[in-house]
Amino acid sequence: MKRIRAKSSRAEQAYTLVCDLQQRFVTKLNAISKKYGKDKSYEPTEWFRDEGKHGGGVRFMATDVSLFNRASVNTSQVHYDDDATKQLASASAISTIIHPKNPLAPSVHIHISWTEMKNDNGYWRVMADLNPAIEFAEDKTLFANKLKQAAPQQYAEAEPQGDRYFNIPVLGRHRGVTHFYLENYTSGNFDADLKLARTVGEAAIDTYCDILSAALEKRTSPTEADYKKQLDYHTLYFFQVLTLDRGTTSGLLVHNQNDVGILASLPSHINRPLLVSWKPKMPVPQDQLLQKMIDCLPSKDVCPVEDDSKQALANCLRKHYQAHPEAIDMQASGNTVPPTVNNHLKSVA
Repeated sequence: MKRIRAKSSRAEQAYTLVCDLQQRFVTKLNAISKKYGKDKSYEPTEWFRDEGKHGGGVRFMATDVSLFNRASVNTSQVHYDDDATKQLASASAISTIIHPKNPLAPSVHIHISWTEMKNDNGYWRVMADLNPAIEFAEDKTLFANKLKQAAPQQYAEAEPQGDRYFNIPVLGRHRGVTHFYLENYTSGNFDADLKLARTVGEAAIDTYCDILSAALEKRTSPTEADYKKQLDYHTLYFFQVLTLDRGTTSGLLVHNQNDVGILASLPSHINRPLLVSWKPKMPVPQDQLLQKMIDCLPSKDVCPVEDDSKQALANCLRKHYQAHPEAIDMQASGNTVPPTVNNHLKSVA
């Protein structure tokens, strides 16, 4: 089986970029495993959209469980060059989340994508956010400063936009401690925007690897209480991704050929009673969604999130939003005014 690539030259350049960033990150993470862990490399898994006719992707998953709770570095390109009924021409992306095993080392999320429409319009989504279970001020400052240096003209827009996107209203907090997000971004100069995406991606990857290495070098004695804080934070991460993240929801609604891959970033375990305790805070119909999510999980307080649960969760989210399409507008948006359901689905369908 072969993945057919998009025909557009801009899509080709964007796909080259995300593959370069994937290789850069995986190489650095493998080096960290060699120095601080069991020297076990990330392993690739390939997936195909419509048997490769409309593209697909590759995700690299962590195998060194001595260092990583759950981690994946995914690239994909989906296109509809042969389907005149689709407004979307192609979407090329890297999406990655790293959850270290050590609770004193932060998680990171990075997403960079180029979406091209058949009317020749196109836009970037550029995201990078640091997500610690236990905050260290020096990590936050370093990550934010490096992104500010990478995008000095865009940072004033990207920081508050990220704060809006990763806000969790019912819990009165954010998912991470520093956020960078350019949503539907274009300056009108594709070459300049491509360069910006590369610069931000490389800065986020390199800075995170420096932060992770320093944490593994210095913070070597986490306590039982630290691991409890991490479990609770992973529950918050699980909750935010599955109830608020538009990218996750749209990926699951568009097709069902990479469900486990789309949810590959979920942490290995969550605090099930804590998740249950948030149900009364949820508005209708999202309270129903949360209950259905809980029903997909094993009945254990320290609850594992394995591939069978991910598949069940993917099916659960799809059915919920097909039954309640208006609920998509209750999800996160970096804009002050969220897009309508129809406009959002048009951008990805």
